[in-house]
Amino acid sequence: AKLRDELLNGEIFYSLAEAKIVIESWRHHYNTKRPHSSLGYRTPAPKVVQWPASPSGAATPATPAVAPRPVMH
Repeated sequence: AKLRDELLNGEIFYSLAEAKIVIESWRHHYNTKRPHSSLGYRTPAPKVVQWPASPSGAATPATPAVAPRPVMH
């Protein structure tokens, strides 16, 4: 409903590529920067970045390895 009310009703797209770019931009803004009533009109939490990242991608003792995703059969 929000996509229709806030974006699609006010836009005219001249190509599929244009629609994809505009909709993705709106989706990113909506999910990361826009205040949400369910969060007390605060923006969502920022992405977590672990710093410093190990250059080889291997876990150090301070950052234990994450278990692999389970395989669903």
